[in-house]
Amino acid sequence: MGQEAYAGDLNPASTWRELSGDPTACLIDVRTNAEWAYVGLPDLEPIGRQVLCISWKLFPDNAANAAFVDQVRAAGVAPGQRIFLICRSGQRSRDAAIALTASGFETCYNVAEGFEGDRDSAGHRGTVNGWKVAGLPWRQG
Repeated sequence: MGQEAYAGDLNPASTWRELSGDPTACLIDVRTNAEWAYVGLPDLEPIGRQVLCISWKLFPDNAANAAFVDQVRAAGVAPGQRIFLICRSGQRSRDAAIALTASGFETCYNVAEGFEGDRDSAGHRGTVNGWKVAGLPWRQG
């Protein structure tokens, strides 16, 4: 599926602006519980909200979370809300945006670059781009 299967990609700074300007929009972090605990989380407290943590794939075996869409609904996310999805680098969140859109959620965006961003020349994340490198609020799990 191509980009037409979801609302599109936004970089972290644009995502922050959109979340700040729309009190009904939500951010779903689709990484695993290990990533939330050890790498950190976006911090939406400055705009009076919490990030929703719902894994797209499960730790430790990386199995698909068959309950993902149901868990999003159970978290109170409505089909008409604007939904922004973030993962480590933007791949899992893109897949989650496609799945939610196919399930009737109308406006799902992928946070391109993700929380940690692309790898640098040494193969490390967290130095090139992404939520943390953009200087956006985050906290250690």
